[in-house]
Amino acid sequence: MKLVKYLILGTLFGITLTKAEVVSWYRIYEMFKFQSFHMYGVIGSAVILGIIITQIIKRTKMKAMSGDPIVIAPKQFSIPRYLLGGTIFGLGWAMTGACPGPMFILVGNGVFVMLIAIASGLLGTYVYGRVRHKLPH
Repeated sequence: MKLVKYLILGTLFGITLTKAEVVSWYRIYEMFKFQSFHMYGVIGSAVILGIIITQIIKRTKMKAMSGDPIVIAPKQFSIPRYLLGGTIFGLGWAMTGACPGPMFILVGNGVFVMLIAIASGLLGTYVYGRVRHKLPH
C-alpha cells in the first residue's frame, strides 16, 4: 500500500511532463539547436526552485519525515570532471532525444524504443561502478 502513493505521484508527474511537452524529442531538438526558449525556461525554473528549496532546508534546519535532520554534504568541485560528465550526458541526451528521467515517461507513452536507451544507461552505470576505482577522481 505504501508504494501506491509513489505510483500515483509518478503517474501525475508523467502526465504533467507530457502535457508540458518536456518529453517531446522535438522540443529537445529545438533546445539543442537554440531555436526555442521552452526547455531552457523549464530547466532554468527547476534550477532556481532547487536553489531556493535547498536554501530553505539549510537555513531552517528542516528535518526529514522520519525526524532525522537533513544534511547536505559539501561537494568537491572539479571543473574537468563536471565538464567531461556534462558533455557525455549532453551527447547522450542529444542522441536519444530524451533526458534519463523522462525516458520512463516515454515508455509509459508507448515509445518502447526508449527501453534500449534505459538498458544502455543501466549498463553504462554498471560498467562505471566496476571501473570507478581505476579512474581519476
